[in-house]
Amino acid sequence: MRRAVLTGVGHHLPERVIENDWFARELGMETSDEWIRSRSGIERRRFAAEGEVTSDLATSAARRALADAGIEADEVDAIVLATSTPDLTFPATATIVQQKLGMTRGFAFDVQAVCAGFVYALGQANALIVAGQADRVLVIGAETFSRILNWEDRTTAVLFGDGAGAVVLEAREGAGTSADRGILAVDLHSDGRHRGILQVSGGVSSSQTTGHLMMAGREVFRHAVEKLAQSTFDVAAKAGIGIDEIDVVVPHQANVRIIAKTAEKLGLPLEKVIRTVHDHGNTSAASIPLAMGVAKAEGRLSPGDLVVTEAIGGGLAWGAAVLRW
Repeated sequence: MRRAVLTGVGHHLPERVIENDWFARELGMETSDEWIRSRSGIERRRFAAEGEVTSDLATSAARRALADAGIEADEVDAIVLATSTPDLTFPATATIVQQKLGMTRGFAFDVQAVCAGFVYALGQANALIVAGQADRVLVIGAETFSRILNWEDRTTAVLFGDGAGAVVLEAREGAGTSADRGILAVDLHSDGRHRGILQVSGGVSSSQTTGHLMMAGREVFRHAVEKLAQSTFDVAAKAGIGIDEIDVVVPHQANVRIIAKTAEKLGLPLEKVIRTVHDHGNTSAASIPLAMGVAKAEGRLSPGDLVVTEAIGGGLAWGAAVLRW
């Protein structure tokens, strides 16, 4: 059977580094480095420069992923880009990236599932490859969340940052067993009843404004741990593997406490879990491929490793994927 095999990964962070003490020093916010670290594990994040947009970050990450895979942009059949902070209302930011890469063939579209966006995009790209509609797909997660933060809300403003990550998926023949390389299973869910606990207060149709991010932190934490653990159990069962067979977990980088609590519910040691949130904050749809890029550069991902990635975001939308590196 056809498998979608990950052959390249790349990431990009803006140059501007915002340390935790910036919020109190520059904004007069009632917070501190200790307060932020103790609640989130975040030490710093990156903010895009004035005039730097989501497609700029996405294009840089995409170029690095393409180079890692050893292919050119015009060898790609499709781009699937996950973002909640697009350059424009339309067209899709993916088409802007397509143009910036000099890609003159194939097709490109956006996916909007907030922090779960990359897992959703991975699922769509996998489906395209398995169905034979594409042989090579560039999957990108990119965000400029600094543009939708409320600088008077210390509970949310300190948590998010900007960045991008990308992977290249290529069709390969597999035997149809869990020993195959590539994506083995994807598990996706959403429940709109909970949309009010994590949303942005604006929109083209409702208010003709962008709005600001709002979050009920305790409720999000409770849902995150429960749903991420269950989705990981479910996707492992779909792939025909045991939790104890997982070599590496690359979770959505939202909060170290969520990451640790989810690992505990799964019975997995933290040594198997990639954690990069301290260095870039919550970059929403960008966080998983960004963490993959860092982990590969550090030698923590090896050919043949069984890798699980899981995420939850506004919607609520959540899911997980299993792939053999």
